[in-house]
Amino acid sequence: MAKTSQRKKQPRGLDEMSPREIVAELDRYVVGQQAAKKAVAIALRNRVRRRQLDEEMAEEIAPKNIIMMGPTGVGKTEIARRLARMANSPFLKIEATKFTEIGYVGRDVESMVRDLVEIAVDMVREEKLLEVEEKAELNMEERILDLLLAALPHIPGEGAATDGGKDLARVEALREKLRKQLRDGKLDKRIVELDVHEHPASPVSMQFFEGASIEELQYSMRDFFAGMMEGKAKKRRMAVEDAADYIMQEEEQKLVDMEQVTRIAMDRVEESGIIFLDEIDKIAGREAGHGPDVSREGVQRDILPIVEGTTVGTRYGMVRTDHILFIAAGAFHIAKPTDLIPELQGRFPIRVEMTDLGENDFVRILKEPKNALIKQYVALLGTEGLKLKFDDDAVREIARLACRVNESGENIGARRLHTIFEALLDDVSFEGRQRKPKTVRITADYVRKKLEGVAQSKDLSRFIL
Repeated sequence: MAKTSQRKKQPRGLDEMSPREIVAELDRYVVGQQAAKKAVAIALRNRVRRRQLDEEMAEEIAPKNIIMMGPTGVGKTEIARRLARMANSPFLKIEATKFTEIGYVGRDVESMVRDLVEIAVDMVREEKLLEVEEKAELNMEERILDLLLAALPHIPGEGAATDGGKDLARVEALREKLRKQLRDGKLDKRIVELDVHEHPASPVSMQFFEGASIEELQYSMRDFFAGMMEGKAKKRRMAVEDAADYIMQEEEQKLVDMEQVTRIAMDRVEESGIIFLDEIDKIAGREAGHGPDVSREGVQRDILPIVEGTTVGTRYGMVRTDHILFIAAGAFHIAKPTDLIPELQGRFPIRVEMTDLGENDFVRILKEPKNALIKQYVALLGTEGLKLKFDDDAVREIARLACRVNESGENIGARRLHTIFEALLDDVSFEGRQRKPKTVRITADYVRKKLEGVAQSKDLSRFIL
C-alpha cells in the first residue's frame, strides 16, 4: 500500500473565469470560430451574473440559448466537449436524433434532463469524496491494521488483563511497526481475511411517480432488487492492497451524505445545468401529413416545453428546467433554422454561424492546439521507438491536400485530417518497432508521393472516407 488513492482534483471552474479567459482556454484546443466562442463565453458568464442578483430579479432572467450553425468538422462539437471538461456545471451532450415523439421508437425527450441529473449527482459525489478522502484513508488504515493484528498467531495481552499496561504498550508498539511497513508498501502482498458483501449496500426504495418513463422504472426496479438481493457478509481472503481498495470504498460511502449530495446536485442542475443538443437540424421540418416529417415536428414540440421551462420527474425528485442553458448545433445543409417551429426558434435567440476551414486553418489545427494531430501521432509512434519529424512544407502540403479533397468530395472539415493522416502513415504504423531507421522524416515529397494519386482520384470515397 505504498501508493495512496489520489482522486483527481477538480479543475478551475467556468464560474471563476471571465469570458475572455473562457475564450483563451478554448483557443488552446479549437482553431478560429471566435464568434461562437465569444457567444458561448458570454452566455456562460451571464449565468454567474444572474446568481448574484436578488431572487426576484434572478427568477425573471431567462438563459440566452444558442444555435451554432455550420458544416461538420469545424469545431461545434469540439467547443462543447472542451466546455464539458472546463465546466464546474453539470453538462450533457446528446444528439437530437435520439429522441422521438410518443408512438415512434426512441428515447423520450425528458430523459435528457434525467441524464443531466445523474451527471450532477456523480459530480457532487466526487467532490464530497475529495473532502472525506483523508478521513476515509485514516479509517481504512486502522481497519487494515486490525486485520493484520488479528492474523498474527499471538498478540501479547490478548484475552487477558494487561499487567500494568505493559502488554498494551507492546501491542501499540507492534501496531506502529506494522503501520510503518504498511505505508512503505512492504505488506501489500500479505493475505488477510475480510468480510465482503456480494452486493454494494444501497437503500431499499421503490419510488414511482406519475408519468414515469420506462427508464425511470428500470432505475427504481434496479435499486429495489439490489437492496433485496444484498447478501450476508462472507469471509474472503485477499491481498492487503486489494483489501485496502475495498475498505476505502466502504469508508467513503459511510462518510458521504447522499441526501446532501442529491440536494446540491438538483440545485446545481436547476441553476447552472448545460445541455448541448447536437444535430438539431436533423429534426427540422414542418408537418407534411405523412412520412418522417411528422415525427420530426413531433420531436420539436416535445423538446419545446423542456427548453421553455417545465418540471421533469427524476428518481431524485422534481427538477425545473427554466434556467438550464441549451446550446444547439447543426450543419443545416438541407434544412434552415427557420424550418424549426416558430416557438422553438424563439427559445434560441442567439445564432452563431461557423466559418468553413481553409488551408491556413488546417495548418494551425495541425500545429497549434494542445492536442494537435501531429503531436498525437508523434506520441503514439514514439511508444514503439519511432521518431516522427514533420517539415513545415510537409504540413502545408497535408493542409493543401485536405482542402482539395474537401472541395472535390464531401466537405467534412477538420475530420478530413484524421483520414489523411491514416493514409499518410499507414506503412509506418504497420511496421512499427520493426521499422529501420527509427527516425522517420515526413517531407512534402513524401506527402505528395503517398497522397497525390488519392487526391486526384474521382472515386475519392474508395480511399479517404
